[in-house]
Amino acid sequence: MRNLSSLVIPFPNFSQLIPEQIEPALKKRVTENRDRLTSLLAQSSFTWNNLLIPLEEMENNLHQLWAPVSHLHSVMESDALRSVYNACLPLLTDYQTELLQNEVLYKAFQSMVDSEEYKTLSPAQIKIINNELRDFRLAGVNLEPVKKARFAELQKQINQLSTQFAENLLDATHHWEWHITDLNALAGLPEQALQLARQMAQQRSTTGWILTLDYPCYSAAIKYLTDRALRQRLYEAYVTRASECGPNAGQWDNTVVMEDILKRRQELAQLLGFKNFADYSLVTKMAKNPERVLGFLNDLIACSKSAAEKEMQELNDFATSLDAIDQLEAWDLAYYTEKLREAKYAISQEDLRPYFPIQTVLTGMFTIVNKLYGIHVKECHGIDVWHPLVQVFEIRDAKQTIRGYFYTDLYARPRKRDGAWMDDCCSRRYLADGRLQIPIAFLTCNFTPPLTPDESALLTHDEVQTLFHEFGHCLHHVLTQVNYQAVAGINGVPWDAVEFPSQFFENWCWDKAGLALISKHVKTGEALPKAVYNNLIAAKNFQSGMHMLRQLEFSLFDFCLHLNYDPQKVLQVQATLDEVRQQIAVVPIPPFNRFQHSFSHIFAGGYAAGYYSYLWAEVLSCDAFAQFEEKGIFDSETGQTFLTTVLEQGGVKDPMELFISFRGREPTIDALLKQSGLSFSTE
Repeated sequence: MRNLSSLVIPFPNFSQLIPEQIEPALKKRVTENRDRLTSLLAQSSFTWNNLLIPLEEMENNLHQLWAPVSHLHSVMESDALRSVYNACLPLLTDYQTELLQNEVLYKAFQSMVDSEEYKTLSPAQIKIINNELRDFRLAGVNLEPVKKARFAELQKQINQLSTQFAENLLDATHHWEWHITDLNALAGLPEQALQLARQMAQQRSTTGWILTLDYPCYSAAIKYLTDRALRQRLYEAYVTRASECGPNAGQWDNTVVMEDILKRRQELAQLLGFKNFADYSLVTKMAKNPERVLGFLNDLIACSKSAAEKEMQELNDFATSLDAIDQLEAWDLAYYTEKLREAKYAISQEDLRPYFPIQTVLTGMFTIVNKLYGIHVKECHGIDVWHPLVQVFEIRDAKQTIRGYFYTDLYARPRKRDGAWMDDCCSRRYLADGRLQIPIAFLTCNFTPPLTPDESALLTHDEVQTLFHEFGHCLHHVLTQVNYQAVAGINGVPWDAVEFPSQFFENWCWDKAGLALISKHVKTGEALPKAVYNNLIAAKNFQSGMHMLRQLEFSLFDFCLHLNYDPQKVLQVQATLDEVRQQIAVVPIPPFNRFQHSFSHIFAGGYAAGYYSYLWAEVLSCDAFAQFEEKGIFDSETGQTFLTTVLEQGGVKDPMELFISFRGREPTIDALLKQSGLSFSTE
């Protein structure tokens, strides 16, 4: 009998995480796991209970030790933590590769497939075994000893290089700043951004204002500063981070790091018999083959390019008419885009901030999921966190059963990695004694922080979308009803489907009823005025063609780079990006632009040969949301169906099977094009 009344909630002890103690603790845990594995493999026969359950326990124990370390390395880095993280990474990589290259363990899994017990296992158990056998082969278990050792070394080097890439970018971002003493130079900058710049100066014990490359500061400056020369200075510093160009040329340079990563990925893939890393990567994805990915991306290019060209011409004409700009440059695009948006729709992201105080957004977001899925979200207090602004929330279902928890770390600060993401703190699973381990997620963003402890952080609508996106990932991980760690929550979900629930949830940011729940003026309490709502919706597809092409540029660059990489060619990264831009780009791109040097998704994240996943999953999300548009935006029956057919299923079933079980058919691209205001026409 399962002891359902007894739950295990393994909150990490962040305040007790001392860098000097991490490496010894990790070595001890790895040694314990190795000894345990030796004992397990000494058995004469293998079953689920005597092999898989102990292996899951070993993995869980290691993950609980390392997950908070890895998380802090991203959000609260220090010199000491960086040092110990880099010291531990090879140890962890060696252990994981060693596990997947263990031929005795591989044969133990194979023996289970041939056993009578296999016929009685649940779909989740069978999926885990099949995934493990696949991963054994993808880790080189069948290679001859010399090649197996080379594979292990390559894996270790790739992980170290990816960490170096991320650290170079972090250092390059935080080592540039621009000190301004004349307020006139900051004309056009919104009041909140001005206050943040002044706060940056005060923190450095100086007068005036300081601009940095942290995204909240950079984004506001590049959109609103009227000083064109200052915009150019900021733009050049931002797009040359961690490269051989720009104001810090050659410092923290990722040029060689990228080439080294690509060379090792290519060699690793070819060791296993694949032509390239793209083929290797697609083994675990929905798309399965390069032709399908390229066909998908090229179809979207055909739908987008004509619209993007018209949008770019409109922007050029507008800049000329407004300021007699002869040649629109890259550092002008965001500025005149905001001006044009205001001219056409009488709306700007900064104007929307007062209507989206963070607490109103969070409360409204939690109300939305209550209406959709019957779940309840409540803040928890007294739990150990790594920063005063971090919050912890509990999720319960309609029966008041605890489903899980998530941390929110929403604001930018020094030595915190840029961007927004969700990560797995721990996964749902049953322990050997029958107790249920509750899943916990990390939700991380980089919004503009509240200027004082008494003030509320105010979000742009773009930032609200980001929050909904990451919370969608959290729901996917925490609401799972799968009780095996390897396929619970986001685990085991193909990479090009994992963005489906997150992008799906963004849709409620645009619906009138959804917006009514998440918006309220910070001072007056006034609801989002009807005119503002109408303008927001009217502007939804503003420059949608250019936005789509931008995502396609990133996706095609990533995929072609990994599909066609030739280690004998020099400067192939830049050459590939130039070729893609020549094919599809409609915006001006200066020769010093080094976007690739900060493309963490593919060089320091899990999206190598998989950045197309965002667009792939957007097809699923738009088509799924169309069901709510047909049935009712808060239709509880449709919400419950999505909960049970998608969110609760983890990685047990094929994502296409899950989609069909919800929608009743395979997805089509039509809903995405409709939402984006695009069409198949190339005229």
